[in-house]
Amino acid sequence: MSLFLSKKNRVLLGELVKTDFKLRYQGSVLGYLWALIKPLMMFAILYVVFAKILRFGGDIPHYPVYLLAGTVFWNFFVECTQQGIHAIEVRGDLIRKISFPKYIVVVSATSTAVINVLINIGVIMIFAMINGVWPSLSWLLVIPLLIELYLLALGISLLLGSINVKYRDIGSIWEVVTQALFYAVPVIYPLSMVMNSSVIAAKIIMLNPVAQVIQDVRYNLITTETQTGWGVLGIKLGLIPLIIVFVVFIISVLFFRKRAKHFAEEV
Repeated sequence: MSLFLSKKNRVLLGELVKTDFKLRYQGSVLGYLWALIKPLMMFAILYVVFAKILRFGGDIPHYPVYLLAGTVFWNFFVECTQQGIHAIEVRGDLIRKISFPKYIVVVSATSTAVINVLINIGVIMIFAMINGVWPSLSWLLVIPLLIELYLLALGISLLLGSINVKYRDIGSIWEVVTQALFYAVPVIYPLSMVMNSSVIAAKIIMLNPVAQVIQDVRYNLITTETQTGWGVLGIKLGLIPLIIVFVVFIISVLFFRKRAKHFAEEV
């Protein structure tokens, strides 16, 4: 997979991204506003249930924004992988008719999630300032964290999307996996709750790159009174989530390149 696209392929990628984003909200009354409304609705439900009823997060400053950040980045990961896994089959007609690098289809599909999360990061920042969080240079660290999470999601999309072309059950299985994974990542509950019960369990959770990114985003964007990947795992173990992202991405790219030549026949 070449990182450098020809002018023709760059134009194709740009057109696919615009088309995917438009089709995503085509026919809806609120249109592009759903990019904001959907995560805010999920946040509102989680906040009422877990913060107001179950009383989670009482010891965490700015917990509503803390919860919103976790919800937004989790939704980004799920949306990115779900769109990416089905990208090849959705664009089957294009793949059969035109010769171009097939990974462009996956990148374009996941780019819709990137656009949405960038909009939602802006919303998080506004809510944070309303909630009394002052902007700081640490906010810039959200960018590499977003890139880390995107590379993981893109790698999973390339790997599972390649398999899903032939075995269409993969997309459904991944939906079940993400539903289960939601409770294994500290989106709705503070990691401190786990650490109070078992430090080992907290470390296992933080080996997951998704959990590490969410916690690090919260630390840099909202409050330093929360655990980070480095803080829980230490320097040596703290490298493991990054290594996982790198390994998953490289293996996925190689596997995708091997399978791509068969897509036109199987899609």
